[in-house]
Amino acid sequence: MEESPIEQVRLTIPTEDDNTLPVLTIRTWVLGIATCIILAFMMQILAFRQNFIIISPICVQLLVLPLGNLMAKVLPTEPVKIPLTKWKFSMNPGPFNMKEHALIYTLTSAGNAYPAALEIITQLKIFYHRKINYLITFLMVQTTQLLGFGFAGMFMKFLVDSPYMWFPGVVSQYSLFRALHEKETRTKGSITRFQFFLIAAASSFAYYIVPNYLFPSISALSFICWIWRDSITAQIIGSGRNGLGIGSFALDWTVISGFLGGPLEMPVFTLVNVMVGFILIVYIITPITYWTNSYNAKRFPIFSTGVYDQYGHQYNVSRIINEKKFEFDQTAYDNYSKIYLSSYNIYYYGVNFAVLMATLSHVALFHGRSIWSQFRQAYRKQTGDIHTKLMKKNYAPIPQWWFYVILISMICLAIYSCEEYKGEVQLPYWGLLLACLLAFIFILPVSVIAATSNRYPNFNMALGIIGGYLFHGRPLADMTFKLYGSLGLSQAALFINDFKLCHYMKIPPRSMFLVQIVGTLISTTFQFFMQWYILSSVKNICDVDKLPKGSQWTCPFEHQRYMDNVIWGLAGPSRVFFPSGQYSKLFIFFFIGALAPVLTWLLARKYPNKQWIKLINIPIIFGATASMPPARSVNYLSWFAVGFLFNYFVYRRYKGWWAKYNYVLSNALDAGCAFMAVLIAGTIQLPADVYGMDWWGLDAGDHCPLASCPTAPGVVVDGCPTFT
Repeated sequence: MEESPIEQVRLTIPTEDDNTLPVLTIRTWVLGIATCIILAFMMQILAFRQNFIIISPICVQLLVLPLGNLMAKVLPTEPVKIPLTKWKFSMNPGPFNMKEHALIYTLTSAGNAYPAALEIITQLKIFYHRKINYLITFLMVQTTQLLGFGFAGMFMKFLVDSPYMWFPGVVSQYSLFRALHEKETRTKGSITRFQFFLIAAASSFAYYIVPNYLFPSISALSFICWIWRDSITAQIIGSGRNGLGIGSFALDWTVISGFLGGPLEMPVFTLVNVMVGFILIVYIITPITYWTNSYNAKRFPIFSTGVYDQYGHQYNVSRIINEKKFEFDQTAYDNYSKIYLSSYNIYYYGVNFAVLMATLSHVALFHGRSIWSQFRQAYRKQTGDIHTKLMKKNYAPIPQWWFYVILISMICLAIYSCEEYKGEVQLPYWGLLLACLLAFIFILPVSVIAATSNRYPNFNMALGIIGGYLFHGRPLADMTFKLYGSLGLSQAALFINDFKLCHYMKIPPRSMFLVQIVGTLISTTFQFFMQWYILSSVKNICDVDKLPKGSQWTCPFEHQRYMDNVIWGLAGPSRVFFPSGQYSKLFIFFFIGALAPVLTWLLARKYPNKQWIKLINIPIIFGATASMPPARSVNYLSWFAVGFLFNYFVYRRYKGWWAKYNYVLSNALDAGCAFMAVLIAGTIQLPADVYGMDWWGLDAGDHCPLASCPTAPGVVVDGCPTFT
């Protein structure tokens, strides 16, 4: 019996297996499907909110455990016979075990994933004001989600069976399952983690009615604006929503954790790296660009998710579209205006260019040697460790033809969709095949990096650029190309990650395969119909100017994706960036991103005893503001303050409390807010269109209306003073 060559795996994963434990039980299906549907429902409601809420799978893991144990106690143990057959099954095959729990987690995670193909519905119905075929949209949602299964199957032997591809995140996940199933004894004067979770979640649930319904204004308290109410400069400096946010903070957990993830779960070095990047981009580069009027920056808001024309107004996209063909109209564009961006959004694209190259450069320099070593070992030694041997001995593998059937059928359905509805999808079949080919090419390097360094490089921007140059002038073609490429890649990586968890937990691979398929089909179908209902039911959804006061249906993610689509898909990168665009110089960020990690690598080699140098992470610094927009300054400042408080001060002074309750608290706060948000949306906001009492505190903004005003002479915008 060979131990794993990875020390972390040897210390965490046991080398024995009980293959008699029941796996696909009634408990697995009932709890898994129920939580999958509930999370899919919640995800759709929460996806359009101004303050996004992330429901961590850990919440579900904590909640499912007592329910599973309860079912093991109360359900009858006598076998149940299926009428007219000889089949029998047990509703209660014994104690609730870790393998059942892991499969429920996999089913639930499918409901917690937002199908990015649903963006097409939102973009066409809400922003482009066009109709799209119901069937074609449903097919696109299903094919983009399931395509990754076929790709994943081609790399199972190398990425799952190889002991050198160990996936640190999966090992951490296994540790959590193990901790949850170990008996926790409550000592005198203390409470268990689960009791603490219930108390904190209930408190969060009760409090969240204040920022979500009674007093939304506490989501962004910008005092500088309130002191100098007639000064545009003061409001630009002080606004946490539309400005630099100096002195702004929030009393709303969804603002603190929504777009950036739970601050209590972030290491201090991550918090510091993010804030260094935030200060560099938001407090140094953006103000210099704005107040020196580079790129005519004063004609537009300093911070905005929109695109603008040369007159300082929101860009009228309908003026440059040929409505009949739904394509870019060059003549209309020449007669109207080039596309302009706000000061911050100029560098939003610049830093995203840099992040793409910095991630590759950083991983190659700091982890390249270990990755290459593990890659060679995995390639040469296919005998496997004890975990691989146990899996092959005890469980039947998944036949490869299962994966091929899914892959071929999904590609055929996707080609049918593109060819049958050419006028709506705009993507030719060769473009679809190219997107699939790019996903296939990148799966192995991305998964190898994830398996050895726990980092998932994001190639969405690269796919957007490729699609923009190939299909410029056809916005839906670019969007569809990026979806099939990025989702084929990300879904394959997700499924491989799940199969590695199955490998370590000794779950039958066919059971994991079935659960993944069922979870994906249930969640995508449910979310598809739920999104269609929301978009049809909420009047003026995503239109910030027309929504009722206090409404949370502002769709921050959708606005950002719409702006991306206008730039990459409609106008095309050649008109906005390189070679003929006014922002062509931003492509230099590709070189900056590639070269910047070299400096920290050289410093780390020259001063090997300076540990703080190794904590400088250039991809994190460049990617610090990648969530902004839709995140704003108030999100970053509040997130850093809370994270630093718990992970530095509380960790140093109350380490025992921190170790026991810190992560539990983070997930409890998320769960409480999410359930209250869904309760209010389902009972008051969606049916009755009521968003709270009509008073000053109902405004979901920060009462800084002048922060979005231009300061260039002669620009006339409603609600803003005009400079001469």
